[in-house]
Amino acid sequence: MPGLVKRSVSLAGHRTSIALEAEFWSGLAALATSRGQPLAALLEEIDAQRPPGRPLASALRVALLESLRR
Repeated sequence: MPGLVKRSVSLAGHRTSIALEAEFWSGLAALATSRGQPLAALLEEIDAQRPPGRPLASALRVALLESLRR
């Protein structure tokens, strides 16, 4: 997976790995900062709201895109 940065996080009490491009990690960190919350809290929020069957990495990308559209 060239170009992807893999991070391990704890969501809803379980560990998981997420692979995203560095630009998406940077954007998610900026979004969390603008909302005054830690990145982990933002990831948990997006994870809890994602539609069934949507991969977490995809949900994170879409959530960032939607935040930029607002």
